[in-house]
Amino acid sequence: MSVLKRYILIAVALFTVANLNAQKFSFAYLSDTHIAVGAESVKELKECIADINSNKELSFAIFAGDITEFGSDAELKLAKEIIDELTIPYYIVAGNHDSKWSESGCNTFVKVFGYESFDFEKEGIRFIGTNSGPNMRMAPALVPRETMVWLDSLSHSIDPKQPLVFINHFPMDTSVLNYTQVLDVLHKMNTQLILNGHWHQDRAMVYEGIPGVIGRSSMATGKKGPGYTIVKFEGSTVTFSERLANHKKTGHPWHTLRMSNGTPFNSNIKYPRQNFDMNKDYPNVKEIWRRTDSADIGSGAVPSKDYVVYANAQGYIYALRWQDGSVVWSYKAGGKIFSTPAIYADGTSNASVIVGCTDNYVYSLSLKDGKLKWKHQFEKSVLGSPAILGNTVYIGGSDNTFRAINAKNGKLIWKNNEIKGFVECKPYVDKSQVVFGDWANTLYSLDPSNGKIQWTWVTKGSRMYSPASVWPVKAGRSIIIATPKRMSYGINAKNGVQLWEEKGGRESVGLSPDKKTYYVKTMKDMVLAYTAGMVAVTALDQPMVPSGVIKKWESNAGFGYEIAPTPITSTATGGKDGKGLVFIPTDKGNIIALNAVDGSIAWKHKISMALINYIQPIGDNKILVSTMDGFVTLIEY
Repeated sequence: MSVLKRYILIAVALFTVANLNAQKFSFAYLSDTHIAVGAESVKELKECIADINSNKELSFAIFAGDITEFGSDAELKLAKEIIDELTIPYYIVAGNHDSKWSESGCNTFVKVFGYESFDFEKEGIRFIGTNSGPNMRMAPALVPRETMVWLDSLSHSIDPKQPLVFINHFPMDTSVLNYTQVLDVLHKMNTQLILNGHWHQDRAMVYEGIPGVIGRSSMATGKKGPGYTIVKFEGSTVTFSERLANHKKTGHPWHTLRMSNGTPFNSNIKYPRQNFDMNKDYPNVKEIWRRTDSADIGSGAVPSKDYVVYANAQGYIYALRWQDGSVVWSYKAGGKIFSTPAIYADGTSNASVIVGCTDNYVYSLSLKDGKLKWKHQFEKSVLGSPAILGNTVYIGGSDNTFRAINAKNGKLIWKNNEIKGFVECKPYVDKSQVVFGDWANTLYSLDPSNGKIQWTWVTKGSRMYSPASVWPVKAGRSIIIATPKRMSYGINAKNGVQLWEEKGGRESVGLSPDKKTYYVKTMKDMVLAYTAGMVAVTALDQPMVPSGVIKKWESNAGFGYEIAPTPITSTATGGKDGKGLVFIPTDKGNIIALNAVDGSIAWKHKISMALINYIQPIGDNKILVSTMDGFVTLIEY
């Protein structure tokens, strides 16, 4: 090493030490405020805001997610009104409660607060905060792919010696599906501290050598009162103290750490990473092609005769070539998309792609070239997926309406505005009824000709038990659903009377091609197969057999804890004895194919780290799949 280079390194080190010793500031750290209209959490956050305003030593405030209870527009507006009472700057990111049940498809958070991630500097310390997903899907946490692209770009532009504090709602461990990818990026920088929430308690952590701290909730539950954390930087020392807002009292520091002049972690240590070893056990299962998107994909990819079509969370709709997955055309809508597209073939060569968007529109694009044919406006986001019967599109929105739209010209045929909650599922549709659920505990059956309610069925308890994410199926006289109450139900398709209920499941159900078997995925390892549509009824349409179903088989598929709401799909051919396969999607990027005859495992394949969207069987030995973390692939087995 030259003398000049050595002097430069010494000077940089001394400058860094001087900066660490010179800095002195404090900020308020809040998380899990869980604002809901009329809830005690509103009063508790107001007390915290007033207390922060009384402390002139605080330079800014950071809010680390779960700002609201249900992610509703009203809750976000109320939270903003309360937080805006702060007399110091604040920085905020969303948590799972803000993103999973968002009636706007996470658009309102951006509109209200102006951003989803933040990046600022204070006294030489860089603060970077990112949002948490998966947006609109029940699954373990996931830092969205578009956010990962942004974070990685920052890692290339930030001075590698600048101390950095990273903020995310979730602990950076197995709580987050892509935590290893996040940590890999943070290890490129001088990340000195990771701040999290979610656990509602004070906790010191270490994430692959990087110090971490989890802060308390602002709510009083389990505490002596509402409060928050005061984080104090004094030179290289950082302390964390709990502040009780209603007592105007700050406790002694419950945790202290010392910032390093260099990186606090050993970059030579190699930590375990997710592997794809299961794919080696089934070499017959191969990906023909794979497309990597720059954003999350929160909906299924769909096949047509000529193209594969999908949409992403940045609002792009793509058509890909079957042969290699290359892009034929793309169209940019005005918001995020979580609606699985549908193909409308009107008997001519002028087929259409129809999809809902969080910019309040349903779009119809030419399948041939992606040009806009028409768009139909709702009053709020359209998270629901379209179902097409004949020349009619059936789709629900977040404006408490369900609509039937002319697929040719986009004109309204009818709308029902008696829907109590927002709609995110794909409805079941036939000539006799349209069936779907909402996030207000209700399952509806509408007359497809005029939209009038035929019957409703209501779940008991929390609205989080709503039959909103499940795609209903119909077998014989039964509508079959599963709910987050961990139950599956058979409901008389004619009058809405509950025929039976069975333990197991959450929101993922499926039906065999012959409609004689329904499948349900439990929250731990098991897949259950039952008879379907075989319930004996009287002339008054009342069940003669209360239990209603017979278990055909149960299979330990070995997927572990599992909460993905993605529907189960199946084939009539292939598999053991040629009786078909059942495709089980997971929230961790795995697909498990079971033999339909007995539930035994036919094969497994891992695509990525995140939730598998709706699986489309293609012919006798292919499936089309998209994943939440931005992959679309055609698989041959």
